[in-house]
Parts: sequence; structure tokens; C-alpha cells
Amino acid sequence: MSEVRTNAPLPGRNSIAADAKAGFFVFLIALPLCLGIAMASGFPPVAGVMTAIVGGLIVSPLGGAPLTIKGPAAGLIVIAIGAVTELGQGDMVAGYHRACAVGMVAAAIQVVFALLRLATVGIAISPSVVHGMLAAIGVIIVGKQAHVALGVVPTATTPLGLVAEIPRSVAHANPEIAAIGVLSLAVLFGWGFLRARLAKAIPAPLVVLALAVPLGLLFDLPHPHAYEFWREKFEVGPQFLVRLPGSLLEVIALPDFSQILSGASIKYIVMFALVGTIESTLSCLAVDGLDPRKRASDLNRDLFALGVGNLVAAAIGGLPMISEIVRSKANIDAGAQSAKSNFLHGFFLLAFVALAPDLLQSIPLAALAAMLVFTGTRLASPRHFAHSMHIGLDQLILFTVTLVVTLATDLLVGVGVGLGVKLLLHFGHGASWRQLFRTDIACVRDGETLRITLHGAAAFTSLLAVRKAVLAAPSEVRRIVVDCTDVTMVDHTFLSRIDAMAAELPHATIELAGMDGLHRMSGHPHATRRRLV
Repeated sequence: MSEVRTNAPLPGRNSIAADAKAGFFVFLIALPLCLGIAMASGFPPVAGVMTAIVGGLIVSPLGGAPLTIKGPAAGLIVIAIGAVTELGQGDMVAGYHRACAVGMVAAAIQVVFALLRLATVGIAISPSVVHGMLAAIGVIIVGKQAHVALGVVPTATTPLGLVAEIPRSVAHANPEIAAIGVLSLAVLFGWGFLRARLAKAIPAPLVVLALAVPLGLLFDLPHPHAYEFWREKFEVGPQFLVRLPGSLLEVIALPDFSQILSGASIKYIVMFALVGTIESTLSCLAVDGLDPRKRASDLNRDLFALGVGNLVAAAIGGLPMISEIVRSKANIDAGAQSAKSNFLHGFFLLAFVALAPDLLQSIPLAALAAMLVFTGTRLASPRHFAHSMHIGLDQLILFTVTLVVTLATDLLVGVGVGLGVKLLLHFGHGASWRQLFRTDIACVRDGETLRITLHGAAAFTSLLAVRKAVLAAPSEVRRIVVDCTDVTMVDHTFLSRIDAMAAELPHATIELAGMDGLHRMSGHPHATRRRLV
């Protein structure tokens, strides 16, 4: 049973001051991450900052999720670099402009999704498939960025080949660049273990910049030169630093629609639209659960605002954006109370890029690569394998299949195969095609109680209908019972999303009934359950 949620306002006299403080804190975190994500995506580094500026100044006033921060995210790096590389066919500049055109079309599709009220479709996607996809993205990020952090150009091109080549790059690392990259990694991995109040008040990426920039100047990276280390010659220069155009106007890049009807463009349009929508929706729901006031986001309104923001960002050469959960959590932890914090974080980014571009050009790429390696290791942490195994063998299979297929092919195929395997597992658990896709739902209200009875299967395919019934409950309803007495099976996605759904209710609780007759596949409370014949 969920807790009762209220929308009572938090105490506090100066919400603007709190939002300004949170916005500034998020700006400090976002600046290096936006640069690094853009660099890893094959976009100019400043394109990531432009996207975050659009997310703050344009999307926040329109959006329906008050505390989520909009900006570029690591989860879309693989799609972005794939689009730039494949659409450019060897010309990364041409690929960048064509990827922007793809971004505009994908953004328009997101706006259509929102107008058709389809934002919630992402809720029905299996968490294990999503985590498998993100773990694959983490592996790909580590494989690409570890070499940048060491100052080495790899010879491999495939994700697993790049990972396998990391030991070789360690052995042939450029010592000065590697010193910056390794020190940055040490700070990022070690900062969370410090208990000092100062360590909690200062974001680790800011500490990385505070160390990396002086080191870059000490090694004289702005000027090309060679040096010897252990009788071996190495070269360094401005190519190891962030490069920016001369003015903000030069940052703007126009999309190239010449290849927009090609098979490759259509593939990436679908991936940007679907993966961006799913990730953003799930992030909004996760942030809602962290909001001290337990406000429920208007997911369709927020998706509309996100689509508008992506349309603007792509039109001027920016990256695709989503609701980013790490920066959103930092926003909440810093005391944000409204969407003004997101707006101000965008304002601070714009002011910094306009007023201090020379400081940005002092940032070593190795430091940004280290931040991305850190992010990638968190996405692909072995703990995700352990967590999937703890939930049940079926979830471990979904996670592993999605991870492996994504690494071997691409995101769209990986997610598609993962969902296909999920259906096969459900058939193996006794659910028929009709039960999965034609589950009957009956709602009966008795005073303050609403009983939702399912006949068939309580699976990801019936989740949206149940959610619609739950959120349509009158305000007088204080107790919602989801009755699974007459179902063949209840899957992990259904159970985990029902728990998340409780966070969206300001005045009611949700409980599950009829679960005693179902066999649980593990000891985890969200493990798949099936009826034994």
C-alpha cells in the first residue's frame, strides 16, 4: 500500500532565492557535462550548452514537470554519434548538419505524441529492457571516452573492440593528457566517499575543472609542442582543449534536410523520438517521487514542451534534450521549489558562455572524457546485473539480451528484441495472446473505495488502461484496490509501475488484492508472479 500524498506547500518565504541557489548549483554541474556529452555525440562542444540554455529558457515556462532539468543526456549519446557518423558517410561536419535535421523531425513527432496524449506509453516499457539499453550505452561511452581521457586515438571502431583496446591505450597513453584524465577520474570516483560538508556542497565536476584547467595551463596545452617522457616523444596542443567559435552567432548551425528521406535518417528519427520520449517520461516520474511536495507532472504537457525545445535546439545546431534525472535530483537537493530553477540554470549558462568563453577554451578534453567514463560506469555498473538477478531470472534474461543485442547492433534493434523476448517469457508463464492484449478491466466504486478488477493478465500491456482508471478516480476516492484474483500472471513492469503510480495520487492509496494465489518467481516484492495450474 502506498503512502498518502499531499500537495501542501513547503514552508519558506523566499522561493525565488531558493530557486536561484538551486539554478546556480545545477549550472555548475551542467556546464562541464553538457560540453562532454556534445563532444562524445560528434557535435561541437558548445552545442550541448546551447541545448541546456534552450531547455532552461524556453522549455521550463511551457513544461508540466516543475523540478526536472532539461538538457542533453548521456542516454542519447549513442544515437547522436551514430546519426552524425552514418549520415555524414565520412564527413562529420555534414553528418552534424544532417543529424540536426533528423532532430527537428523527431522533435515534431514528439509534439504530435503529446497532442495525441501518448506520453504515457513509455511507462509500459519493461524496466529491465530500459536498464539493459542504458547499460549498453554505458559500455559504449566507456569504450569511446577512455581513449580520449588517455590522449590516444584507438584503431577499433566497434563498441566491444574499443573496450578491448583500452589496455593498449593505457600502455601507450600520452602522459600529460593521461595525468589530467586519471586525476579527474580519481576525483569523480572518490568525491562521494568524503563525508565533509564541503564535499557535499561542491559538485565533483566543478572540482575536476578546478584541477584540470590549471594542469592544462601547466602543461602549456594552448600551444602545440612536443616533449619527452621515458625516452619517448609525445605531442600536445590545443587539439586537447575545448574549442569554441569566436562568437555566439557563429555557434548557430543550420540543419541539412538533403538526406532526410533516407533509410538512415528515418531510423534515427524513430530512435530520437521514441528513446527520447521514453527516457524523458521515466525521468519525470522518478523526479516526481523525489519532489518533497509530491507534485505529479503533466506528462503530455511536458512532452509538448520538450518537443518544442528540441525543435528550437535542432534548428540552431543543438543536441536533443530530455528530462535529465541526475541534474534534476541535484536541483531538488539544492532546494528548488519551482520551474524557475531550471530557467535560471539556463540563464546562468547563457551568461557564462557569453561573458567567459576564454575560460571554456581552457578546459582539457581529457577532463570531460573522464566525466563521461564515470557516467558510463554508473550506467553499466555490475550492480544492475545483480539487481536484475535479485528480481528474477526472467528479468536477468531481459536485461542481458537487451544489453548484448544493443552492443551488437543498435538501440532500436536491442529494445525491440528485448520486448520480443518479454512477450515470449509471458507466453511461457501461461499468458495467451488474447490475455496479454485484450485484458478486461472493470471499475466499481463503493463510497471512498474504487475497485479495479482485471481479467486476463496484469502485464505491461494492460498497464496504461489501469493507470487511466486510477488517475480518473474522483477526488472523493481515498482507497484504490487493484484486484488480480482472476489473472493468469502479474509481471514485474506492472508491479513496479503500480508502486510509482501511487506517487501521482495526492489524496488516495493503492493496494493490490488477489495476489496470494500466484507463485512469485523470486523473493523480490516486484517479481513476476504466475498462476500454477
